[in-house]
Amino acid sequence: MVTYTGADNPPFRLSMLIYDRRYRSLTLQAIVFILVMLMASWLINNTLQNLSAMGKTFSFDFLFRRAGYDIPQQLIPYNSDDTHLRAAIIGVLNTLLVSITGCISATVVGVLVGVLRLSSNWLIARLMTIYVEVFRNIPLLLWILVILAVFTEVMPAPNAYRGENPAATMILFDTIAPTNRYTAVPSLGMTNPPATISLGREGISWAFIAFVVVIAAAWFGNRQLRRWAKNVQDQTGKRPTTWWISLAMFVLPVLFLIWYFGLHLIPPVLRGFNFADGTNLDNAFVVLWLALTLYTGAFIAEIVRGGVLAVSRGQTEAAFALGLRPRRTMSLVVLPQALRVIVPPLISQYLNLTKNSSLAIAVGYMDLRGTLGGTTLNQTGREMECMVLMMGIYLLLCLIISAGMNIFNSRVKLRER
Repeated sequence: MVTYTGADNPPFRLSMLIYDRRYRSLTLQAIVFILVMLMASWLINNTLQNLSAMGKTFSFDFLFRRAGYDIPQQLIPYNSDDTHLRAAIIGVLNTLLVSITGCISATVVGVLVGVLRLSSNWLIARLMTIYVEVFRNIPLLLWILVILAVFTEVMPAPNAYRGENPAATMILFDTIAPTNRYTAVPSLGMTNPPATISLGREGISWAFIAFVVVIAAAWFGNRQLRRWAKNVQDQTGKRPTTWWISLAMFVLPVLFLIWYFGLHLIPPVLRGFNFADGTNLDNAFVVLWLALTLYTGAFIAEIVRGGVLAVSRGQTEAAFALGLRPRRTMSLVVLPQALRVIVPPLISQYLNLTKNSSLAIAVGYMDLRGTLGGTTLNQTGREMECMVLMMGIYLLLCLIISAGMNIFNSRVKLRER
């Protein structure tokens, strides 16, 4: 037998970049990368030349100038003497607030509607179908304007809640008062407030840190408990009952902190012409949050319904034949398989909701689009810089959401061989 030395690893020649399959893909990728970089360089250079011809320069110095405008709803201290950079941060925080609360409430609405649409009750199933078809087939902007009109024209004025026989009454056990100017909701108060950690004009309460530490410790402890229960189940075939231990891990420390700090709700009270003591939410935020919730909830409902229907009925019947109860069948058989179908499109809905929050400009809610892309852009004339910053911030937010949900998806998906 004759062996040809070097047949598997022939000496490298330049022609191999084209004719050798091992190097051809690398050559094509390098060519495409160079072309893309040349295109980007040409676009940037062309933009800078056009800006120079207009007497403008590409600079972010305007971020450190005085903003000179007010923002109605703020999560951190802000006034008109602050810089455009701080105004942009306020806008980002407002965008995060409406996006996070919108994703949570839309998920609750979507799961509830998606499950009820599968109900055997004919009337409930048809009502859920009407909700889904109506909300997902009409543009979001129209829903925002409709809900804004309802809050502006239908909701009573704050003084309508005055007197022994008021013209309007508060809802949800007399805790929330929607008006045509704002929505008064309860705020959190503490009888024994601890000190705060000063971070410039902001501060972090030790109570907040204590709650975060307790919940994180309970989560870690519950994870160890589930791991122990799984080992016991693998060894004995019987899974120990741990739900009450998990419940105690989360509830008891939180109840202790609530008692220690004297945490309680402060209901809004009408004093003079306005509500006091509670928190008055800007109606622009409430309208946008409600529209995003109802609109995105319709899409999530269809995703949930599709995910549950994707699981074969034979899986459920097999679980029942093994003696599993309906709750265990749902948590151990149906839901893990349904999540594999639900989570990927759910990520897209969360991303859509975050980007759709830029429609806040329709109701005057000062999010990132209203601050950096609205007042700041008009005052400074730095449209290119503001657009670049907004695109970068939205891109970063969406990538973070996508990464987080993909990690969750990798944890809940079924392991297949």
